[in-house]
Amino acid sequence: MTSSDLVQRRLREFAEEAAGVSPLYEHLARRAADDPEVAGLLTAAPEATASGALLLAAAHRLVQAEPFHPLSNYYPSLGGTYGVDERTWPLFRDFLLERAERVRTLVSARATRSNDVRGAALLYPAVAIAAKQAGAPIGLLEAGTSAGLLLGLDQYSYRYQTQQAGQLVAGPAKAALGLHCALELAPGAELPKLPKVLKVAAKAGVGESPADLADEDEYAWLEACVWADQPERLRLFGVAAGVLRKKPPRIVAGDPVADLGKAAELIPAEVPLVVLTNGSGLDLAPALAALGRPAWWAALEGGELRLVRSKDGQTETRVLGTTEAHGQRLVWLAAATR
Repeated sequence: MTSSDLVQRRLREFAEEAAGVSPLYEHLARRAADDPEVAGLLTAAPEATASGALLLAAAHRLVQAEPFHPLSNYYPSLGGTYGVDERTWPLFRDFLLERAERVRTLVSARATRSNDVRGAALLYPAVAIAAKQAGAPIGLLEAGTSAGLLLGLDQYSYRYQTQQAGQLVAGPAKAALGLHCALELAPGAELPKLPKVLKVAAKAGVGESPADLADEDEYAWLEACVWADQPERLRLFGVAAGVLRKKPPRIVAGDPVADLGKAAELIPAEVPLVVLTNGSGLDLAPALAALGRPAWWAALEGGELRLVRSKDGQTETRVLGTTEAHGQRLVWLAAATR
C-alpha cells in the first residue's frame, strides 16, 4: 500500500507536468490531490507505480468501457467536445467513487505505459548518423519498451519544418504513418542528412513488461495511457500499432540494462546494432560496451538527443540536439556537425 501523503504529492507533481499541455488532466489531478477520497484510490497501487498518470489512465479505461456516460463529453479521445467547466470535477469524482473497487483493481495491477510514437521523428536523425557510420543495414533494439512503437522507425515517414530549407522529407513515401517535427539550427550548426530509406536488417526489444498488441485488453490499456485530451496522439498510436501488427518484432521480457545482451542476441552478430530509448532514464553505456560488438545508442533523454557509439569496449557520447518536453521541436546543435 502507498501512503496518502505520497499519492497526493504525486498527483500535484503530475498536475505540474500536465500544465500547459493537458488542461483536462491538470484540472483533474489538482482537484484529486486535494480530495482524500479520490486520492485514496491510488493508495492501492504499489509505491513504485503510484502516480497521477496511473489514476488518470485507470479513469480513462473505465470511461472507455462506458462511452455514453456524461463524463465522456469531456474526453476528446471518445468524441467529447466539452472544455473544462464547473461540472467536470463533480462528474469525474462521482464516476470514480462509484467504481472505487474497479479503480483499485486497475491501479494495483497495472502500470502506465509510454507509447508516444512521435519520439521516432526526434530519434530518426541520430539513427541516420549511426547507420551511415555503420555502413551496412542495421539492427534496431528498443530498450525499456512497452509496445515497441519505436521499432517501426524505418517504416514511418517524416516531415521536418526548417527555416533554412523549408520542409525536409525523409522515410518511405507511401508510409501509413507520417510524423511532423520542427527542426531548428543552433548557431553554427548544419542541417542533418536525412535519408529517404533506412535499411534495417533485424529488430528486437526488451522491457520489464512488454505489451502484446494483439491482446484486446492490453491494447485498450495502452490506449487508456494516452492522455484523453490528446486525440491526435491516440490516432498516431493506433496507426503505429497497425504497422507493427503486420510484422511484430521479437520482444523479450527482462531488465532493459541487465538483459540488454540477451535481447541483442536476437540481432545477428554481423549486423550493426542501434539501441533506442525514449525517456527511460536508463544508463546503457556500460551494458553497451559489454556487448563486445559495434553498437550505437540513440537516446532521447532529459531534453537531449544523444548518440553513444561503442567500439572495442569504449564508448563515445555526442549530444546532437535538444528537445522540448511534450513537444515536437528539435534544436540541432553545432557539435553534431564536427
